[in-house]
Amino acid sequence: MDIKAKIDELVDKIKGDDDLLDLFKKDPVKALEQLTGKDLPDDKIDSIIDGIKAKLSLDDAKGKLSGLFDKFKK
Repeated sequence: MDIKAKIDELVDKIKGDDDLLDLFKKDPVKALEQLTGKDLPDDKIDSIIDGIKAKLSLDDAKGKLSGLFDKFKK
């Protein structure tokens, strides 16, 4: 399994559903188990959660920077 591809897939699903995003912020394990339909082992899920959090933060930062640059272009 390609972990990066799986993280990208999960991030897209989480970002596309506000309720799921809220659940992920409150209880990431429960959110991922809900998404996958599986009870995942802690050692595996922790690294996936860290990857998703990093990608969500990076995507958020890119969005903010893009908006900032757009203001300067005008």
